[in-house]
Amino acid sequence: MVRIKPFAAVRPPKEIAEEVAARPYDVLNSAEAKAEASEKSLLHITKPEIDFEPMPDEHSQEVYDQAVKNFKEWQEKGWLVQDSKPCYYIYAQTMNGKTQYGLVLCAHTDDYSEGKIKKHELTRKDKEDDRMIHVRIQNANIEPVFFSYPDNAEIDAIVRKYTAGKPEYDFTAEDGFGHHFWVIDDDDTIKRITEIFKDIPAFYVADGHHRTAAAARVGAEKRTGNSGHTGDEEYNFFMAVAFPESQLTIIDYNRVVKDLNGLSPEDFLKALEKDFIVEKKGAGIYKPGHLHNFSMYLGGEWYSLEAKEGRYDDSDPIGVLDVTILSSLVLDKILGIKDLRTDKRIDFVGGIRGLGELSKRVDSGEMAVAFALYPVSMKQIVDIADSGNIMPPKTTWFEPKLRSGLAIHKLE
Repeated sequence: MVRIKPFAAVRPPKEIAEEVAARPYDVLNSAEAKAEASEKSLLHITKPEIDFEPMPDEHSQEVYDQAVKNFKEWQEKGWLVQDSKPCYYIYAQTMNGKTQYGLVLCAHTDDYSEGKIKKHELTRKDKEDDRMIHVRIQNANIEPVFFSYPDNAEIDAIVRKYTAGKPEYDFTAEDGFGHHFWVIDDDDTIKRITEIFKDIPAFYVADGHHRTAAAARVGAEKRTGNSGHTGDEEYNFFMAVAFPESQLTIIDYNRVVKDLNGLSPEDFLKALEKDFIVEKKGAGIYKPGHLHNFSMYLGGEWYSLEAKEGRYDDSDPIGVLDVTILSSLVLDKILGIKDLRTDKRIDFVGGIRGLGELSKRVDSGEMAVAFALYPVSMKQIVDIADSGNIMPPKTTWFEPKLRSGLAIHKLE
């Protein structure tokens, strides 16, 4: 059962919320962030290298120092203000006419170390270290992690009650996604939400594995340095937005490869026929229609690849995944790509960019072939996390992304 608590968020006044709110640090490169950031944007805190000309290495000490300076300055100027009492918050996002409603809360680091906050991806130490530095120097969780939890009717009813009222923040960002935010400050409701989650068996990390791991490491570091540690200190908790499983949208996460490993297109197609039913679809975009069906773009043509029976194991939560099938039967077996994390011949394209991005990168000559996959289901993620298994890299892409800056959690 998970342990949560309310917190006194540091957040922008409503009249500047849209300007402060920013896309997450890891979906923008430095040049994109510099072009996108307005005067009050949180990007000056999450990607402070944009304040320099020329821009230095984002992991340099001067950049970390600038992050601390900017966070302090944003508070001094009143662009970020701390609430007077601990609250829960509702953060809703609208994409393509569908709205998902998440609770903004603090989760306990012990739940992560004890496996009650379940992950489905491995983390990279260098990225963990970078996020850990940001949490440590700011003494705060500047950006939330993205959790899911099993649907709960009573939580849904509380959310419906509050979202029937006027939101604190309500805006549509430049990408067309809507962002809506309510404050739950009623003491009885706050107490009841905390009690309900004592019966929620687990959280599942949807997006933010590195931020979750970094928060847990900072909490462990602080408790080691506190001889009077009790487990209730603010540093034992970190900020998350938790959504019911049924509301989340997972989209495809696709692959592009630089070369055919010395094969001609004809030989490559022939090799594919050993494990797939290969069907040419023509120049028009072909999108996978179901699990174990892939689309491929090669030489100006789209193809359907249908994995043959016996080439995968439906009883194996990892072996049944399309990313596993593609990695094993194509990327490794034919193209010689053994490690998706380190091989420079492969790149990954979030489905939010559309399948046209795949053909564009092949037609430009940058890549030789592209593969599109059918999206992973939330049930597959839960089954894998519950079994203690780990998904292959770049398997899930959740959309829309959480905006940073609508709430910040201080560790003291």
